[in-house]
Amino acid sequence: MKTSLVAAGVAALPATTSKAFAVAMSPTTSTRVVRPELFRQAMAALHRHGNQIAFKDRIAIADFAAPSSRQRFYLIDLASGATNSVLVAHGSGSDPAHTGFLQRFSNADGSNASSEGTFMTADYYVGKHGKSQRLMGLDPTNNMALARAIVIHSAWYSNPDMLTKHGQLGRSQGCFAVGQRDLDQVFARLGPGRMLYSAKI
Repeated sequence: MKTSLVAAGVAALPATTSKAFAVAMSPTTSTRVVRPELFRQAMAALHRHGNQIAFKDRIAIADFAAPSSRQRFYLIDLASGATNSVLVAHGSGSDPAHTGFLQRFSNADGSNASSEGTFMTADYYVGKHGKSQRLMGLDPTNNMALARAIVIHSAWYSNPDMLTKHGQLGRSQGCFAVGQRDLDQVFARLGPGRMLYSAKI
């Protein structure tokens, strides 16, 4: 799903680069863009970790306050203010009862839970889920991401037809699992060396 953030007005953001600006739309206006508070938090993280993140033109934000039935994985172009959103699963350890809502984060190995915080996208590889992208955790809350093999990959249980059948997505082992038809656009828009921010606020 694609929309534009431009119509809503410019949010107050830290200056990360001369072109890095974005716009936040009120959640009462649209559910297709990032909530302003979460967006400001993500931009603060980009500013805080700026020395480690190679490219600051585009970012991704996973809004885990939303249920898995919502397109809550946002790909944001900071120069144009445009955003795309897709479905993304959370970890089974974050939602043991499979409610469709993330209940808790964890950074522990073997937890099968999603982690919160700032990630930097790294290299691509082909694994058990096909083409995948490694993530480097930059915060104490997610610094085990590489060791835990927390990555971006596609999965059948993140396809839109899961909503028709079950009203929610399946669960990953803590990875950011997107729909099989969405993976190419996620990789094309995000790429290596950019920030992914994961939170529930």
